[in-house]
Amino acid sequence: MKGQPLGEWREIADRVYVLRYPVLDVNATVVVGETLALVVDTLSTPSQARELARSVRRVTALPWLVVNTHHHFDHAYGNQVFGQCQIWAHEEATTALRSDPARQLRTLYDEYADSEPDLAAELLDVTVVAPNRTVRDAALLDLGGRSATLRHLGRGHTAGDLVVQLPDADTLIAGDLVEQGGPPGFEDSYPLEWPHTVAELLHLATGPVVPGHGEVVDREFVVVQHEALTRLSWLIREGHADGVPVEQVARQAPFPGDAARTAVRRGYAELSGRI
Repeated sequence: MKGQPLGEWREIADRVYVLRYPVLDVNATVVVGETLALVVDTLSTPSQARELARSVRRVTALPWLVVNTHHHFDHAYGNQVFGQCQIWAHEEATTALRSDPARQLRTLYDEYADSEPDLAAELLDVTVVAPNRTVRDAALLDLGGRSATLRHLGRGHTAGDLVVQLPDADTLIAGDLVEQGGPPGFEDSYPLEWPHTVAELLHLATGPVVPGHGEVVDREFVVVQHEALTRLSWLIREGHADGVPVEQVARQAPFPGDAARTAVRRGYAELSGRI
């Protein structure tokens, strides 16, 4: 929101910088190569993204390209500010961003009008810009002297999650497949598949892991979150098989309140073939 202090970049590995934006505690990451800089996630609104772009320029003057880890507004609705560069995302995320953006913006405005009125007002300034480069399984980006690999490891937080692997920095940018700042978000999730996807992520996670929100974490944090997601998936399977009401299963879940209820509803929908 206008007037919010942007925060400081933290260098978590060689020329890998993370900024925790105060609105929604979302992470943006910059990876600096010899010829290109990679900006991972562009925040929620044009004003936020302009702040981010100016801040990136304090880190590097190199031309940039952008990756959206997934389609949610707090990670992709700043795309319009970054100009005519390459913007990468999974093909499912790209489809979601192209799907009736006016309706998406109205829904978000209604969701945040009471709790975050400044953010809601700024969402009215958004022009949703969909990525112009898509990934199905993997893509290699050459930044000059170093590479970044984009990987789709499976469905989890959304149908189109990407992680960014930086082999030379032993670092993984995980998007909302991993959450530190709060419970995982299940609104567009696939709770029965999410544990498998994080298991694949763990094969790559040997150093710092940048979550979608909150503090940078390590492999042990991801292991604990994987265990919680696995427990949740089995509770959902058993509850569905036994005809247990959503609320009753949610009370046993390793995540709180609304997150647990949403997860169980989504898991039941998976098992019923509705998603």
